[in-house]
Formats: sequence, C-alpha cells, structure tokens
Amino acid sequence: MSKGSGEAEAWRRAAASESYAGCGSSTSGLGGRAEQTPRYTLGLLQTPRSTADSTGGSSSGGLRPGSSSGEGLAPSRPAGDSRVKPPVPGRGESYFGDKSSCVENGSALNLTSSSVRGLNSACVGKTPLSSSRSVCRSHTSLMGLSVTSSSAVSAHSVASVIVAVVEGRGLARGEVGMASIDLKNPEVILSQFADNTTYAKVITKLKILTPLEVVMSNTACDAGNTTKLFSLITEHFKNVTFTTVQRKYFNETKGLEYIEQLCASEFSTVFMEVQSKYYCLAAAAALLKYVEFIQNSVYAPKSLKVRFQGSEKTAMIDSSSAQNLELVINNRDSRNRHTLFGVLNYTKTPGGSRRLRSNILEPLVDAETINTRLDCVQELLQDEELFFGLQAVISKFLDTEQLLSVLVKAAESKITNLIYLKHTLELVEPLKAALRSCNTPLLKAYYNSLEDTRFGIILEKITTVINDDTRYTKGCLSMRTQKCYAVKPNINEFLDIARRTYTEIVDDIAGMITQLAEKYNLPMKTSFSSARGFFIQMNVDCSTLPNGQLPSEFTKVTKIKNTYSFTSADLIKMNERCQESLREIYHMTYLIVCKLLNEIYEHIHCLYKLSDIVSMLDMLLSFAHACTLSDYVRPEFTDTLAIKQGWHPILEKIAMEKPVSNNTYLTEGNNFVIITGPNMSGKSTYLKQIALCQIMGQIGSYVPAEYCSFRIAEQIFTRIGMDDDIETNASTFMKEMKEITYIIQNANDKSLIIIDELGRGTSAEEGIGICYAACEYLLNLKAFTFFATHFLELCHIDALYPNVENYHFEVQHVRSSAGNREKIAYTYTLSKGYSEEKNYGLKAAEVSSLPSSIILDAKEITNHIAKQILHRQKSTPDMMKQRAVYHLAMRLVQTARNSRLDPDSLRIYLKGLKKKYEASCPVPGQNDEQQ
Repeated sequence: MSKGSGEAEAWRRAAASESYAGCGSSTSGLGGRAEQTPRYTLGLLQTPRSTADSTGGSSSGGLRPGSSSGEGLAPSRPAGDSRVKPPVPGRGESYFGDKSSCVENGSALNLTSSSVRGLNSACVGKTPLSSSRSVCRSHTSLMGLSVTSSSAVSAHSVASVIVAVVEGRGLARGEVGMASIDLKNPEVILSQFADNTTYAKVITKLKILTPLEVVMSNTACDAGNTTKLFSLITEHFKNVTFTTVQRKYFNETKGLEYIEQLCASEFSTVFMEVQSKYYCLAAAAALLKYVEFIQNSVYAPKSLKVRFQGSEKTAMIDSSSAQNLELVINNRDSRNRHTLFGVLNYTKTPGGSRRLRSNILEPLVDAETINTRLDCVQELLQDEELFFGLQAVISKFLDTEQLLSVLVKAAESKITNLIYLKHTLELVEPLKAALRSCNTPLLKAYYNSLEDTRFGIILEKITTVINDDTRYTKGCLSMRTQKCYAVKPNINEFLDIARRTYTEIVDDIAGMITQLAEKYNLPMKTSFSSARGFFIQMNVDCSTLPNGQLPSEFTKVTKIKNTYSFTSADLIKMNERCQESLREIYHMTYLIVCKLLNEIYEHIHCLYKLSDIVSMLDMLLSFAHACTLSDYVRPEFTDTLAIKQGWHPILEKIAMEKPVSNNTYLTEGNNFVIITGPNMSGKSTYLKQIALCQIMGQIGSYVPAEYCSFRIAEQIFTRIGMDDDIETNASTFMKEMKEITYIIQNANDKSLIIIDELGRGTSAEEGIGICYAACEYLLNLKAFTFFATHFLELCHIDALYPNVENYHFEVQHVRSSAGNREKIAYTYTLSKGYSEEKNYGLKAAEVSSLPSSIILDAKEITNHIAKQILHRQKSTPDMMKQRAVYHLAMRLVQTARNSRLDPDSLRIYLKGLKKKYEASCPVPGQNDEQQ
C-alpha cells in the first residue's frame, strides 16, 4: 500500500471512531487539535484557520488531516462564491447543533458522480464548480467516496444551482420530490408533485432551473436497473454533472431537521407546507448534506430562505414549446432580443430580470394573484408620478439577492459588501416615499413591509462605523477610494496612519507625473486601472515626439491611435508601495467590518423581504413600460378565450409597421379550431401569437389586443412546423410522433394546445390518418386546441363533432401587370370556413414551366377525387340539426355564466340566438331538393 493510501486508510479508521458533531463531546479531535469556535457572518459559517490545517497530505488524493470530508475532490470555487470550508469532522464542532449535519457511524456520503456517456467511467474530474475542463486522473477511494467526471463543464461557468431529485418506489412511483439551492443565493426551493411516465414536470422544472449539478439516489442507476426518470434526465441534460448518493441520505426526518435548523424565522410557515411532503424533504436532506460535505458550503442556523413551490401554482410549458415560441431565446440568434423576454424586459435590476424570466417560463394559474399584479400595472400606468418615482429608485438598487450571499472572500470583498449593504439600505426610505400614496393592495403591502424597523437598526449601526458619504460608485479607482476611506477616522489609530501614508503616496505619484510632463514638455496625465494600477497616459501625434518615440525611461508602452499608455521604473516602485499600504488598510478595515457584521447579523434577514419587493416592483414597472410603447390592453379571466384584434408582440418589434390583427374566440362548446391556408399565409405566426398572448396575460402583463379574455391554462403545448419539417425523411416523421405523443400523454381539460403541420413527414394518406386520429383523441378533452393543417379533408370532421370550427387565412389573386399570369397576395386575415385554395399546388404548377397538358390532366383527376370525397362527407339534415342544437345550448350556458347585459340588451341577444338557430336548422326536404 502506498504512503498516501495508508494515510487515507488511517484517516478512515480515525474518523470512524470519532463523534463528528453535536454529540456533546468536548474532545480536541484528531491529532490533539484544540477546539475552535466558528464565527457566523451574515448567514455563512466562517471557520477559523489552524496552523495544523496545512499539515500532511495524501499523495494519491486521499483526505488530508485538517481538511473537510469533501476535500479529496480538490474543490475550486467560482468567482463570487460566498461559502467557506466547514470545520474538519472530528473536531467536536457542530455545524447545526445536532447529529443531523454529520455522517452517521463515521462513514462518508459515498457519492458517485456519473457522466451521461457511461456510468462506469473511472475518470475523476475537477469539482463541478470548476470552470475548466474535466481532467481524468486516478483517485484513491475516500471513506467509500468515489467520483467520476461529467461531460463538458464549460456551460457551468454561469450555472450555480444544485438540484436533488428523488422518486417514490412501488405504489408511490411517479411521486417526485425536488430540492434546489443556488450557490450564489442562500435560498432553498422545495417541490413535490405527481408526474406521469413521461416525467414532463420534472424535465420542465429542471430546464427552468438550468442546474450545475443533479444529485440522485444510487438506486436510480444500478447496473442493469436504471430507472426511467434517471435515463430521461441524463438524456435531456447532457452537459450537466450527475452525482449519486446512497439512498439512506434521502431521509425525510433529517430533511425536516435541516429545514427547522436553517430556515430563517421570516419563512417558518414553510414547515406547515412541507411537514407531510416526504419526498421533497428527503431530497432536501440529501442536497444539504451534499452541499455541506462536497461543496464545502455551510450555512449558519436560521439563515436560509426556504420556500415550497408546488407545480399546481404555475402553468407548465415544456422546453420544446418554450423554444418554438421563442420565449427567452431567439431560434436564429441566441444573442438577439427578439423574444417575449426581450419584448417585456425593461427591468433595471438583475433580480427583476431573473424574476421576469422565471415568470415567462412558469406563468401563474391563480386568477386572483394575476389580477393583483394587473391592478398594480394599471395604477402605474394611471399615475405618472408613481411610475417615474419608483423607476428612479429601483434603478439605483444593486443585485440584492447577490448581496444576500455576502461574499466571504478577501478583506477587500467584505468591505465592498458592506458598502453595497449601506447603499441598499439608504434606498429603503426613498422607496417608501415613492410608495406612500399608492392605492392597490399589493403596493400598500410592500409599503407596510418597508416599515420594518430592522432596516433602520442595521443602517444606524453601519453609520456609527462607516462614513456617511461612503457610496457605491462606478469606476475601479473611485470604488477603491471609497473602500479605503469607508471607516470613520478615530476608530483605529493605526488605520488612520496607514491611510495618511496611502494619501501621501498617491500625491507623490501625481506630483512625479506632473514633473515628468514638465521635463519632457508632453501632455501627460495620471490614469488608473485595476490591472496596472497607476500609469501614465497622453494623447499626442507621434510626429511631435523626438524621432517619433517616447523617452527611454518609459516602459510597457502601448499605443491605440494617438493615445499612449506607459509607465516607468519609479512609478512601478511607487505602485508597489501603494499596494502594500492598501493591504494594511484593507486588513485593519476588515477586522472592523467583521465586528460590525457580527453585530448586525441578527437583523439581516429583512433583506430577503427587500429583495422580493425590489424584484417584483421592477418586473411590474417593466410591464407598465412595455404598455407605454404599444397599445396593450388589460386581460380578463373567464371560461372563454376571446381576443379582439390581437397581434404578435415579437413581430411588432421586428416589423416596420404594426402586424395585421386578427380575432380569436373559443369556448367550452367550440373548443377545437382547424386552420387552413396556403404556405406563408400567416398560420404559424397566428398560432404563436395566441400562445404568447396567453402567457403575457398569465404573468400579469397587458396584452397586444383591443380586448382579451382568457381561460387559465394549466399547460401550454405547441407543435410548430419548421421549414426543415417539409423534408420527408424518417427522422422528421419520428420527431413529429414524439411531440404529438408527448402532448397526448400530458394534456388535460385545462390545456392550451397548438399543433401546426402534423403529418408532413410522411405520405398524404398516412398524414391524414394520423391527424384525424389525433384530432379525435383531443376532441374528447375540453382543452382549447388550435390545429393548423394543409389536409383539407380534415376540415370535414366538423360534421361529426359540433365543437369543431373551421377558419382559414384569405389570399387574393392578382394578375401580373407584365402578363396574364396570376400571383397570390397574402392578406394575413383570418376568416371563418376552410380555405378555398384547394388547388394551391396546381396554381403553383401553372406559373411554372410545366407542360399545359399535364396541368389539365392533374386538374381533372383532382376534381374527380374531390367530388367523391365531398359526396361521402355530406352532412345529413339530422346531423345539421344536432349541431345547431349543440351550438345554441353552449351559447346559452356561456350567457348564463358570463353575461353582463342589462335585461333589454339580454332580450335582444337571445332573440338573435333564436334566429341564428332557426337559420342553421335545415327545412324538411331542402336537402333532397339540393341533391
């Protein structure tokens, strides 16, 4: 056995015999180390360092004495990570005050991180938080812990969310629990829901979270017995790291203990929501233990925001539909802002932008909550002073959620965070002043929340130590100056001396550069950058320089056009002195700031409330801003989908003029619309428009229309025909089948379903058959369905199903001025009935060079086939009467539910319905005469 392996084995035996934490032990731990008390800083555990921490190490990757149990993974933290390493297991230290934070019986988590390309890979890579590529290397097993590298982690440079997923077994299969935590934001989100065999809800939620890493039970990927859920997740998330832990760590009792210990008091009501949600609690237990031991992230008691997010509170939009509708990413150019997010995003803060994105991907389904938001938007539109006053204040806020993570990095970062905190708290009073005269319940509630006395207490404590004029400023030199002089004078004598020294050095630098400018008679000025420190810069034509060059004492010369940047040996030395002085200042300031932060920690949780208020107000202001740029209207929520003269919101931003408007009307009695029309007539644009308007309404935004009423959609499914779908090949047909299968398996009566060009990847006969069968299945649901097709045979299904309506996009035939040929002019106008353009292919052939004899034969055959089909599908008088009765009954039900007409107007409307019914019923013998 190698020396490194021996050390690792000795550590395993020592660890197995020790009480890790919370057992009441006061022993000094491994190697006789003295116990040290951890310090908590704004919700995060700051572990005192020991000189013994640097001793020893396993050459083969085993755990070093003095390291955490996850250190064998060689974790490297991304910029901005706010956590510190936990105390070494065995020091007698308790992370959370009891055994729940420790590994039972001295055994580690036994984690296995697997690549989607092979579960048995022996490669061990860098921690998932590393932004560099995974490197395969051998690794000595650490207390039963083994790790395999994932596929490419380049995408992880931005992602910072870790998610744990667990599924019930046996009769509970399909019941899924999820827990997620953002490493940059101290918030845990719990979810539990029943999913079907496609696991559509799980996949959709993970797509929205965009995880860095997914943690699952090792039983989910046992050799030869991989669960369907694990297979589907790995299939959809090929660039995400997958880690498996032993099933015993998915423990709902431990999960509830974690929540009780870590949840801030402001969010303690979550206990009532989750205490019987066993699977999300089990996921929370595994997630927090994993984060603690492997990611080395330890949170102080009562420091996390914990919330339960059930799937029943938001609508489900699958990732394919989100892509089809271009909700957050443009399909042609990912950097392009021509998306629904781009249309609505006038937010001023990162938190507001994040909230808008998540709302677009998961719209609300509670009409009361939506109307509360709409009330706020309406007041913002009606009260200009409120709108501009709020916008001015909100635009000054920094990323409050990021501030909550309180970066525990170098001393300089801690000072920066305190300045950010002061800047944020000073905006509370202006925000209250802007909200003081508001009328809507939500804005009033926000005003009352800002009355929290903790904001004033924290600010008062900060101002006793920090200068009143210390502000967050842009520019590296300005911010460096703010940090240097942040602490008030006379608090620390040595700090005052160090700052005077720093000031003298900066003055000397400015004086030296002035002397050099006079010496060489050149327009030199002092400049600064975070990379170079102080340097010299000047704008001058090279022809004015002696021999076209700078004097020899200047080095590191760069030139961009006529701007020279350079330094000198003396200036480099003075920069070094300046940096040394700054280090002393930052160190002494750090000690003062640490003491201050410990004093204000107990009050800091009010920032969760402030973060939520700012992000929501920012999003609502963004909605109001979007309304001022276009004629949007406030939607209503009934049991009807009715849009009067609606238009496509994204197309409006792209086009030079306003898009053509169209009407939409669906009810429970007319819930299935078939749309026909030639290529490029506007079918796909219209279908996308309906879905986008529905989403805008359900997130609390106004909608591009003259009037609109929506029925709340619990799911929104789209199958939009793309240009490449026209190709007849096996892969395109299979893609269509997968998409329609997904819709059929997941749709319910409250769904909005949009299907465009189904069956184009196969023969006409098969395509018609598949479309007809799919339509008949969906017609059994009460879902609102739009079905666009080129198969005109499908239009006759209305003879069998009275809840089917036919619409088409009109085109006009215009004779060319250059000759006798006709060309088609698109009106993009939707009309009732199916398309008259029955022979669109023949018309295209006529304008081509195809011989006229072939065209004539084609017309004759087409007409013969069409007559046969029409004869078979002709409606009988009984069918027509049944349809008329059905439509009358449905309109009477709609009137009873939603009518706001006065008695006289209602009487006129009912008489109109009677006349329409009588006109729809065939006169006896009329059908025979026509035949």
